[in-house]
Amino acid sequence: MTDAVQQRYARFARDEAPGRSALYEEWATGVADDREVQRILARIPETRRQPPLVFAVTRLLGAELDGYPAWRRFVLRHADEVVAECSTRQLQTNEPLRLAALLPVLSEIEGPVAMLEIGASAGLCLYPDRYSYRFVGEDDRLRAALDPEDGPSAVILESRVTGVLPPLRMPEVVWRAGIDLAPLDAADEKDRSWLRALVWPGESGREERIDAALDIAASDPPRLVAGDALVSIDALAAEVPADATLVITTPGVLVHIPRAERNALVERISRLQARWITIDPPGLLDVWEPPVDAGAWPGFVVALDGRVRAAADPLGRWWEWRAAVAADAS
Repeated sequence: MTDAVQQRYARFARDEAPGRSALYEEWATGVADDREVQRILARIPETRRQPPLVFAVTRLLGAELDGYPAWRRFVLRHADEVVAECSTRQLQTNEPLRLAALLPVLSEIEGPVAMLEIGASAGLCLYPDRYSYRFVGEDDRLRAALDPEDGPSAVILESRVTGVLPPLRMPEVVWRAGIDLAPLDAADEKDRSWLRALVWPGESGREERIDAALDIAASDPPRLVAGDALVSIDALAAEVPADATLVITTPGVLVHIPRAERNALVERISRLQARWITIDPPGLLDVWEPPVDAGAWPGFVVALDGRVRAAADPLGRWWEWRAAVAADAS
């Protein structure tokens, strides 16, 4: 199993960390060359030993943001604790900036809307109406700005937009709920610490943004249900106010669900009286209309009811409207 660990961390150091976190790149490179640490991480269940999860757990347990030798010493001293904690944790990246890439699609749906997120974590992506948006062009000039009705928010989501800027408007959200295997409480300091630990070192401004979003969620908590979405979604959807359009979102969660269960969930969503907004790797699903060339597609796919609307960074840092391109191709 150490070979699997070695390959996973080498791939992370080569393909995922560069340009995003120099420290995580160093840590992953170190693990890929370190048999002793690999043997420790091999004790963690395969689905719980992803580099971002392991690194976040070690930070939660007290590892300093220092070079690989210091991190290695920490892991060797606390091996049993690291293995035990990783075995109970899961990646719950709750990045409200994803809403910057989803807002153009939300703008297509007439309000009022009821937001239901699958994989909601602490529910930070259930508040598109409570955040401010700043969309800039490739030259860093402001192209569009939107604020909540009561004025600028403490959470400002800035995203780079290339190409066409579609019509944008703030949604009218009248109900919000989420499903997660282990929901987090925005008001609980331990849960807040875990979300902070999931922020990669070097991601400027992200921890502050998440903290501000946590304050908003804590002041008006959403309804969060613990459990499997396939089991819970029908009953929760039945609670939606009669005058609201149900909008189900799956931002970044489907990639963590095994294929059979993922396909079953997408099928279940399609049978509900709801609109479905998702942001996923281009090769993850077979429902895209029109079909997407995964090898040539930049970033992730943003889609509405399976219809391709935009290409985007998976965390919402940039997006490119592709609806016109999709229409021409169909």
